[in-house]
Amino acid sequence: MDSIKQILGELNNDSFVSLLSKLIGEAKFVQNNPPENLIPQEDKIVNHVLDVLNPFSTANGGPLLINHVSYAPGRGNLIVEYPGTVSGRVVSFVGSHMDVVPADPDTWKFSPFSLSVEGDQLRGRGTTDCLGHVALLTELLKKLAETKLKLKSSVVVVFIASEENNSIPGIGVEQLAKEGYFDALKGGPLYWIDTADSHPCIGTGGQIPWKLVAHGKLFHSGLAHQAINAMELAMEALKVIQARFYEDFPPHPKEQVYGFATPSTMKPTQWIYPGGGLNQIPGECTISGDVRLTPFYNVKDVMTKLKGYVDYINANIEKLDTRGPVSKYVLPNEGIRGRIDLTFGEAMSGVACDLDSRGYKLLHNATKEVIGHVKPYSITGSLPLIRELQEEGFDVHTAGYGLLDTYHAQNEYCLLSDMGNGYKIFASIISQLEQD
Repeated sequence: MDSIKQILGELNNDSFVSLLSKLIGEAKFVQNNPPENLIPQEDKIVNHVLDVLNPFSTANGGPLLINHVSYAPGRGNLIVEYPGTVSGRVVSFVGSHMDVVPADPDTWKFSPFSLSVEGDQLRGRGTTDCLGHVALLTELLKKLAETKLKLKSSVVVVFIASEENNSIPGIGVEQLAKEGYFDALKGGPLYWIDTADSHPCIGTGGQIPWKLVAHGKLFHSGLAHQAINAMELAMEALKVIQARFYEDFPPHPKEQVYGFATPSTMKPTQWIYPGGGLNQIPGECTISGDVRLTPFYNVKDVMTKLKGYVDYINANIEKLDTRGPVSKYVLPNEGIRGRIDLTFGEAMSGVACDLDSRGYKLLHNATKEVIGHVKPYSITGSLPLIRELQEEGFDVHTAGYGLLDTYHAQNEYCLLSDMGNGYKIFASIISQLEQD
């Protein structure tokens, strides 16, 4: 009798590339950045996946249970199950999303919105993140359905909407979890397939988006003694905030164990001011950025600390460093004090995967079997929901088979050979589970 791995075989390259070509052809329509009026229509991806899998659905006499779950028109999630024979036993592959980050064709060497093939390279927006994984898991499901393997564990794949930008809430994976669609996945390992470089990603970072608004007094630049320069106030305040952040949240010893490339960081990434002439000292400006936090620190603790730094600065604004003989943050004769306000966007917690769990051992063994060695790594990039799932008792792990060097980058590509290895790793995990 052939083994599970023999029956599943290798990735059908022609079928995979054909499907991926269709998905990348939709990438223009699934760019996700609502502030720039880019609202993805993930059902354009769903429809291509269904074209492949519907012939094997239970509605058409096949084994696949297909559930298209939408919370907004044209923006569906897709849950596909290949049922096993033992109730409660399951392995799931979750998190491969059907939206992409924006791409400007004028800055690319090739078209981001059509698949091009150059040797082993598969090129286009979404090849690495994350339409390549959507195509890969679709091919796995198709092969399971074609072969009609008898498995003890159900194999469940969850393709998700609205991962790249959650400024429109209630569309994607968080809503699925809230409505109980993940409850049945607790009976076995859950693999979040949205990282890169073919090895287990054993740690991710939390993210805290922040906005610091400095309020001063606008005035003529030739009369600087009568102004409170909001730009100077913002820069000096942020310098204090960052210094105290790094004192309170230094590199953690466990970061070396997990191989994090960077410790926790707080940095500005955007600068906005209301405008005005060169001869006007601005009365307001905004600096925005984010905190990336290794999972050994608590997101809520950090937010509390940051608020405390701001409260201290506002109460002691006179002690803040100034810039030059007339730079100041208080105008006593006018009863005006400069101040800073700090607000946060939606925060996200990172995760440190359980390296002693059954799910990790399966992934580790499969990776070593297929690639020949295992090099786990961690990054302070962030993934939604996984920390919450882990805290609820899920055996959560992350992996991916694109390239970190091209993640969210211009001229994105993946390697067909890496995707083929990913397919074999999935097959090995399924095979190992059957031996339990």
